This record gives sequence, C-alpha cells and structure tokens, in this order.
Amino acid sequence: MKIVLADDSALIREGLAGLLERRGHSIIGQAGNADEIPDLCALGPDILITDVRMPPNMADDGLKAAVTVRAAYPGLAIMVLSQYVAPAYAVDLFAGQTSAGTGYLLKDRVADVASFLQSLEVVSGGGTVIDPTVASALMSAGRSGLSELTPREKEVLELMSRGLSNSEIAATLVVSGAAVAKHVANIFMKLRLPPEEENRRVKAILEYLTAF
Repeated sequence: MKIVLADDSALIREGLAGLLERRGHSIIGQAGNADEIPDLCALGPDILITDVRMPPNMADDGLKAAVTVRAAYPGLAIMVLSQYVAPAYAVDLFAGQTSAGTGYLLKDRVADVASFLQSLEVVSGGGTVIDPTVASALMSAGRSGLSELTPREKEVLELMSRGLSNSEIAATLVVSGAAVAKHVANIFMKLRLPPEEENRRVKAILEYLTAF
C-alpha cells in the first residue's frame, strides 16, 4: 500500500513508518500538521493514517482534515489512530464512506502489531474497523433491536459493515437488489432508525460492530 501518515509526534510517525516499510508498504508522505494532509493526499495514497488532535489548533484538526479529504477523494481509505474519541466528526467520516474503507482505533487499545496490520488490510479492502469504545460513543443511548434481526438480516448487516453497497451485497448473496433493499429497510426498522434519522446506515453498522 501507498500510505500517508499524519501525527504531530515525530517519534510515532517514524515508528509507524519503519514498521510499515518493513512489511513492504510505501510511505509517500508524512504530516505533522493537519493543514498538510490534503496536499499529501493529492499524491494518490491508498490509505491515510491520521491522529485526531494535531496542529494548528490541537483540537480535532486531524479528523476534520480526514473528513475533507474523504469528500475530495472518495476512493481513499482512512484509518484514524488516536488516543481521543471525537464523535461528531467521526460520524461525518463514517457517513462519507463509500467503497473506500474506514477505521477508528484507539492507540492504547491496539493489542499487538499483527492485529493493527490486519485492521489496515480490512480498511484498505473497503471494510470498516472501529474500536468498541468509539462505537459506543457514537451510538444513541438505549437503542436496541439487534436481537430482533433474522439470520439473513444479520448477514446483510455484516456485509454492510464491510463497506459493501446494496448491489454488492446482492451479488455476494446471489439475491435480487430488491431483496437486499427489503432486508436493509427491515434492519433500519428493527434498530429504531426511522427515515428522518440522519446517517442510518452508519449508525446501524456502528451498533452491529459494538455488539459483535
């Protein structure tokens, strides 16, 4: 993979760069300031790995930049790797997910190098990886309904969580697009996600990932 790394800590950037290069990946750019991220992403990376709190404001600048480049480069996979949870912009990031994968992991909860590398592979392949703590922060309190899903609806939701569109799910399950659309509508209904609810698909995926 061609990778852009964004973190205000030079030690973390260089450590990640060395780790990834030893695995055969190419680091095509490094940013210590969130303002540098859009220009580096114009170089055509396969994935952006970014922290949340970065200069110039040391707030949610890294995540804001990720949302910006997702809009500009919808095919770019994005992995947020941080100590911080920023729910508002994280929802925007996942809501903007198309065929490109999205991940949000907490640095202190990454169990080992192998699991981190595996998560990168999932995200680069169009899937979704999210730390349960992050997912819980993004979910509305008290929502339930996963237990009401049929086995087929759970299967559809699992494929949604991997970043597949309805048409891709239909092809995977060898069913019609109308059948998938009906399953998705049932999922939204059972998870108490009415049509006026914003980002229904993202919230359904987050609830699934939190539970399973």
